[in-house]
Amino acid sequence: MSTGKPKPVVALYGLTCCAGCQLEILNLEDDLLDILGHINLVQFRMGSSATHPGPYDVCFVEGSVTNEAELTRLKELRENSKILVAMGACATTGGVNAIRNGRNIEEFKQSVYGDASHVNTFPQILPLKSHVKIDYELQGCPISGQEFVEFLTALLTGAEPREKNYAVCVECRMKENVCLMKEGELCLGPITRAGCGALCPSLGFPCEGCWGPVPQANVESEIDMFSQKGASFDLVVRKFRMFNASAEEFMKQLKRRLNIEWL
Repeated sequence: MSTGKPKPVVALYGLTCCAGCQLEILNLEDDLLDILGHINLVQFRMGSSATHPGPYDVCFVEGSVTNEAELTRLKELRENSKILVAMGACATTGGVNAIRNGRNIEEFKQSVYGDASHVNTFPQILPLKSHVKIDYELQGCPISGQEFVEFLTALLTGAEPREKNYAVCVECRMKENVCLMKEGELCLGPITRAGCGALCPSLGFPCEGCWGPVPQANVESEIDMFSQKGASFDLVVRKFRMFNASAEEFMKQLKRRLNIEWL
């Protein structure tokens, strides 16, 4: 950045979430100290109790909208932010919060709380882009700290952040990993966006899809491969819904392929 210019005002907010994405940023340590030399970070509850009403040059929002208060807050953030970024699976695809979609939320509330009259929550969890205009998305559960650094660096230098519009399988090939699908595992790598560095497959665990759908994901072919490996109807549905119950790219093909109405 040129000397003499004011530092961009940056905020990080969390809605309903585990704050794992903010923790990933906090864990950047030395990189974070370097970043703070180039921005004015005014809101970050994992690092400071200070608050700032805005306006913001860049605002990162983690988590899902689960009630009217959060929806109002999100709309305020949109109004007060030049750039609004959905950060993490809860914000981009609904994440684990969206597992409730299509189910009887009143039964869930009663089972957990008994008298749930005090619980105010939406029955349907949607990506933030369903509520307001989102300028960029950072995928993952949690996000990659390195991707966050690359993304913010691009913004600070005036470059357009680059999306990885290819599948996790590409990252597996680059690391020369053994294909877990060929080993009999139910891996979502062929239809999941890259960016995690094939973390789970590199450790011998199948991809669970937390980076969201890769563009033009061939869900029907993935379901066929799962079926050939003996996966039950319920297991296939659970795999696809774990992080992506609000990801239209997955759900519309899953509905059509399995003839499901309640998703």
